[in-house]
Order: sequence, then C-alpha cells, then structure tokens
Amino acid sequence: MTAATLSTTTREALIAAPAAAIPPAVRRGAWQLKAGQAISLRAQGRSVLRLRQGRVWVTRDATAHWGSEDLVVGPGEALVVEAGQRIVMEPWDGFGATYTWDQS
Repeated sequence: MTAATLSTTTREALIAAPAAAIPPAVRRGAWQLKAGQAISLRAQGRSVLRLRQGRVWVTRDATAHWGSEDLVVGPGEALVVEAGQRIVMEPWDGFGATYTWDQS
C-alpha cells in the first residue's frame, strides 16, 4: 500500500483519538475518495486497484499498445495497473468510494 507521511502532531492526534473519530476505511488499510474528488495514481510496480465500496470512473493513460481507456470499477472488482502506467479516478456517483492500492 502506498505509504503516507504524517507529522508527529498528526500521528499523536490519530493515536489519541477514539476509534470512532478515525474513518473505518483508514482503520482497515483502505483509502476513501469523497464525492467530487479525483486522484491520479502511477504504478511504480505492477499494482492492483480494488474497490471495497462505491464505484469509480477510471481513465487509463494511452500507451504504445492501446489508447486511453475509460472504465467503471465497482465493489469487489479489481483493475491491474502495469508498472509506469497512470490512472485518474473519481467516484462514479455522489456517494464516494473506498479502495485499496497494492503492488501485485
């Protein structure tokens, strides 16, 4: 999973916060994407995007082998992203999404 750096203050605040104050997806090792938010991810090594909740619209950059591609990925589905490839994703609807991003 992609690591995030937290400042000492933020890390201490998260540790001291009651469990209910930390979103469930963060506690489970997943990431949340809010409605209207978009994110760009580039795979450093062969990676897998897995949707836990919601649906996302994914645009995969064009490569020498295929053109740009738009996909909708839903709960329980996975998308393999090859090393060096970039994707842009945003929630398909107004509910947001929860996903994991791991090297395969």
